[in-house]
Amino acid sequence: MMFWYDHNVSGWGWFTMSVGMVLFWAVIIGVGVLLYRALSNPLGRTDVHAPPGRIPEQLLAERFARGEIDEDEYRQRLAALHEAPSPPKRA
Repeated sequence: MMFWYDHNVSGWGWFTMSVGMVLFWAVIIGVGVLLYRALSNPLGRTDVHAPPGRIPEQLLAERFARGEIDEDEYRQRLAALHEAPSPPKRA
């Protein structure tokens, strides 16, 4: 006789298959999420507009230096930045 248990699966067999199926789908979904995140954000950047640690005055000065804005607009925006309340600092 080749099959001793007559193709019946015990309680532990069902438990093992259930856990295996849950782990299989968790791995498949996890790989899918990681692949999506890697392909949607190829450079690993979180904020494309401003690198961390740069203050708005620096960004404004860089735009003025590149010639994107003229002196009048630079001074108006700089004054607006100093008049506006500063956002709360992140820890």
